[in-house]
Amino acid sequence: MEVVCNNPVLYVVDFPGFDVLEVIDKRLGRGTVFRDAAARRFRAELAELSSSEEIADFDELITHYQTLLNQPAVYH
Repeated sequence: MEVVCNNPVLYVVDFPGFDVLEVIDKRLGRGTVFRDAAARRFRAELAELSSSEEIADFDELITHYQTLLNQPAVYH
């Protein structure tokens, strides 16, 4: 398990041995799990933003995935 993104918009955890990503939109408190091809695509899109420090860029990325973020995020 590796936290690959933690900013005011997104929290992303990578499970590389399983080709799985957990993605949480912090603004909405909702998330989802991407597997296989969906995880690889999201990783690639996130990698394109790796040099960006603009929160608006991350906001734009997650907006495209809003309909898939249907699980409430529960914090322990």
